[in-house]
Amino acid sequence: MKAEEKKILYTFFRTASECLSGFKTGEEYPDFRDDSIDDSVSVNPESGSPAIADTFLSDTDRPDALKNPLPDSESGFESLEKVYAQIASCKACRLCERRHNTVAGEGPREFSNAEGKIDVMVIGEGPGADEDAQGRPFVGKAGQLLDKMLAAIELYRTHNCYITNVVKCRPPNNRDPLPDETAACRNYLNAQIALIRPKAILVVGRVALQNLLETQEGIGKMHGKFFEYQKIPLMATYHPSALLRDVNLKRPAWEDLKLFRARLNELLEKN
Repeated sequence: MKAEEKKILYTFFRTASECLSGFKTGEEYPDFRDDSIDDSVSVNPESGSPAIADTFLSDTDRPDALKNPLPDSESGFESLEKVYAQIASCKACRLCERRHNTVAGEGPREFSNAEGKIDVMVIGEGPGADEDAQGRPFVGKAGQLLDKMLAAIELYRTHNCYITNVVKCRPPNNRDPLPDETAACRNYLNAQIALIRPKAILVVGRVALQNLLETQEGIGKMHGKFFEYQKIPLMATYHPSALLRDVNLKRPAWEDLKLFRARLNELLEKN
């Protein structure tokens, strides 16, 4: 494939992604080069058909996510340590370029409480500036409020709660993560859920909700209702940063948390 053809394809998909997300990256375009005839098409040995990625991209042009596909959570991640190690070296999307630290997640084991039984996983959108600097989730003002919200229903990251995000690196200027960025981290999140096996999942904010449930509905309509993700009860509530901006959201968020605690109690009684 000619370099100009590659540039046209790249421009098309990048423009589509920016239109869907409403955000323009402003990043420089990569350098494209012509493929030789022998390299222009490769064949999938299992199907005998051309491999799409190999058809469009040479090895130097191919994104790391295609050259090094993320391992399957069933076979590639036997422990959280392996998940953390993979996240720490991940270059599967553009977010790796500006990060200071990856932010994998945090729970009882990070506080030398390996015996802590994790009942709930809390999932947010992505790291902010404080999280990027410290390599820990929800440690800024929103994180401090989140800790208070959780403590109000007897959940603590030091004992029975695990906190993580949809993406593990900070999006520039705290913008919403783009679809390919959330897709690059999805195996990590699924592996964390499979390894931790929480009784329930609490999602905070619109972005995490829409990504996990694959919906375009807003948090205003979806909060306080129960759904399922990987056969685990899931509820969404407002992101603590939204509560810091609008104190009128604190009352509905508190009602959500009480409903969540009641459902969690029912689940714990069954075990």
